[in-house]
Amino acid sequence: MADTATTASAAAASAANTSTDAPPFQLGKPRFQQTSFYGRFRHFLDIIDPRTLFVTERRLREAVQLLEDYKHGTLRPGVTNEQLWSAQKIKQAILHPDTNEKIFMPFRMSGYIPFGTPIVVGLLLPNQTLASTVFWQWLNQSHNACVNYANRNATKPSPASKFIQGYLGAVISAVSIAVGLNVLVQKANKFTPATRLLVQRFVPFPAVASANICNVVLMRYGELEEGIDVLDGDGNLVGSSKIAARHALLETALTRVVLPMPILVLPPIVMSMLEKTALLQARPRLLLPVQSLVCLAAFGLALPLAISLFPQMSEEHSGTSASPPTLQGDHVHRDLLEEIETSQLEPEIARATSSRTVVYNKGL
Repeated sequence: MADTATTASAAAASAANTSTDAPPFQLGKPRFQQTSFYGRFRHFLDIIDPRTLFVTERRLREAVQLLEDYKHGTLRPGVTNEQLWSAQKIKQAILHPDTNEKIFMPFRMSGYIPFGTPIVVGLLLPNQTLASTVFWQWLNQSHNACVNYANRNATKPSPASKFIQGYLGAVISAVSIAVGLNVLVQKANKFTPATRLLVQRFVPFPAVASANICNVVLMRYGELEEGIDVLDGDGNLVGSSKIAARHALLETALTRVVLPMPILVLPPIVMSMLEKTALLQARPRLLLPVQSLVCLAAFGLALPLAISLFPQMSEEHSGTSASPPTLQGDHVHRDLLEEIETSQLEPEIARATSSRTVVYNKGL
């Protein structure tokens, strides 16, 4: 059966016209090479492309049907690689890969910029009150939780209590740290008013970063006890490793600290410089629109640039599962595999395979 599907796909691939500016189509694979920085950057720009929010129901059905035709080798003559890549982009942007159900628009990756930017603008507003600090941190983590749940791995049912636990832990840690740091800054007598305002603008970053770490620990602490699956180069299950689980959680925690930086650190730096310009000093009403544009630029360019710095093995293997990513830089690719030498893992893992290295899904 697998051979028949492979033959049909190969026939469909040869039937698709070769486009000068589009690589040969591969079903389920990224369009751009993931081995280069530029390829990863283009890939993530595709993922967060907000234009797919405006795809009609009819266009979605056409895209799904085109991919089905490709899969079964029944493509009509004249279909180009560009059309196939476009169809796959539309399907992946709208439909959940496990359930094939439509993801609610604000929680899609293509909704990342339009629905995430207002939240970041709110997080970075100057002169926040206690109530506004709590509100924006709560709203941010609530949006995170919804994105998390909407894009969860549905191949293995997970109790809703796990998501609720992660959500509550993230909200409590984010609000506690944001409020605590703001109180400390207000009581710091050594700061001038200008310095105090500047420092306050950076408070959201440690709050969000700590909440992201808290979320991943609460959601995935079971992996430390049970271990995670490790696979050989052919995608065959070798065994379950607790050491790989530790590596996965440490790498994920580091990623969740680094990736919010372009969104929550760059805008305060840029705004502190722009506010000194004659234009904004003469027209203070422009501050909020300008800050919104700066945050939009951070979302649309700085975030994909930061994500693209991380080399990834991006292949699909059955049986792997990744924790779904959250807002502020975690929503990347569901099937991220990390390579590790068997000599670093448990002896039973090393004995179970002849491969020098194995891979595991680190999650996000």
